[in-house]
Amino acid sequence: MNIQLKISHLTHKFLLVFVGFFVFSSDGYADENTVISSHTKTLAASCAACHGSQGNSVGGTSVLAGLDASHFVLQMMAFRNGSRSSTVMHRHAKGLTVEEINDLAVYFSQQKRVTAITPPNQRLAE
Repeated sequence: MNIQLKISHLTHKFLLVFVGFFVFSSDGYADENTVISSHTKTLAASCAACHGSQGNSVGGTSVLAGLDASHFVLQMMAFRNGSRSSTVMHRHAKGLTVEEINDLAVYFSQQKRVTAITPPNQRLAE
């Protein structure tokens, strides 16, 4: 096994253990009655520019609503540590604390996924 592949494999294993610690900690994800802080709602609102209101994207970006919290955390940590490439998400993820990422994971997991209806393409009258 070449050294880069071995390091990548170890990084992935570390990331899974790291994420698992936060996902399954005693303070971890509560049920649907969890009170979401105004700070978390503000952070989530900033995600709406690309991912839609309450995480319901209308296309072009991932739908976050109803996403499994552990999957959300895993993806955000991958953006944060650079193991998942992106155009802007690595910057957003690095600007969040691990607690904020966990709180956003809970928030988005509790949102109802809504299928977006996009209007048909319009043509200008000739």
